[in-house]
Amino acid sequence: MKSAFDRLSLMQTFVRIVEAGNLSAAAAQLNTTQPTISRRLQALERSLRLTLLHRSTHGLQLTEAGARYYARAKELLLSWSEFESDLGHTVDAAQGRLRIVVPHAFGQHTLVGPLVEFLTRHPQVNVEWLLHDTTPNFIEEGIDCAIHVGEVILPSVVAIRLGEVLRIVVAAPTLAAGDMERVQPEQLVDLPWVALVPYYRQEVCLRRGRSEEYVLAIQPRLVTDSLYALRSAALRGVGAAIASAWVVRDDLARGALVRLAPDWQAPAIPVYLIYPYARFYPAKLRRFVEIMRDSIAADRNFFD
Repeated sequence: MKSAFDRLSLMQTFVRIVEAGNLSAAAAQLNTTQPTISRRLQALERSLRLTLLHRSTHGLQLTEAGARYYARAKELLLSWSEFESDLGHTVDAAQGRLRIVVPHAFGQHTLVGPLVEFLTRHPQVNVEWLLHDTTPNFIEEGIDCAIHVGEVILPSVVAIRLGEVLRIVVAAPTLAAGDMERVQPEQLVDLPWVALVPYYRQEVCLRRGRSEEYVLAIQPRLVTDSLYALRSAALRGVGAAIASAWVVRDDLARGALVRLAPDWQAPAIPVYLIYPYARFYPAKLRRFVEIMRDSIAADRNFFD
């Protein structure tokens, strides 16, 4: 039977393989050889009696069991890293400057609450709250962590899933004629539209439940990369739009916007907190991760 240390080492290797995308890249990041990485993966699969990855000439693909193991392994490795840091007293108190990149909309609205809680709990930490919609270069820009909307493709970062954004179809009442409860996606094609890049531009994908999907071709009157500009344009009747539910919640409540085809919604977009891999993490970063994760977990509708 392998020791807990051996299992932890194999788990770390597996996570690095998944995030690197292939065995060779994982070997380079871990400063070892591709055969060694392959042997570690095989040892892990043997110990679990599971196939975690399908290997082919086209690359690696997670099995269902592999996907579940990967998600849980990342959580366990983060907890272990925090435990080791605390045990070794690498950084006892949260202090110093924390530089955080967040998307414009989230950074001005939804995430300010957890940020204020963090500042209140840790008065010796100062935060630079930088609003950017692109993923930063952590090392060159001196960024400690970032909030990332969308799937994470960078192999060199820790990615903690915070939740997902509910996205719905809305329009000003002047554009929404008839009984919206009965509207089907195909009936929206003749409406003017406002598009939000990079999420959609020439077509909109709507889903109902787990099995129904409809792709709607649109010709937008306005294309923007700002969620707030999209909301403002929709309020002024420029066109229908796919909006994050939290952005238009109050507008819907007061009747300034109406929801179209309410049984349908666009695919939800995941939200992650990401930061570079490191051997040790300072208390200021670990405490911020904890508060952000716990605050969002406590409110199941945080991004709705």
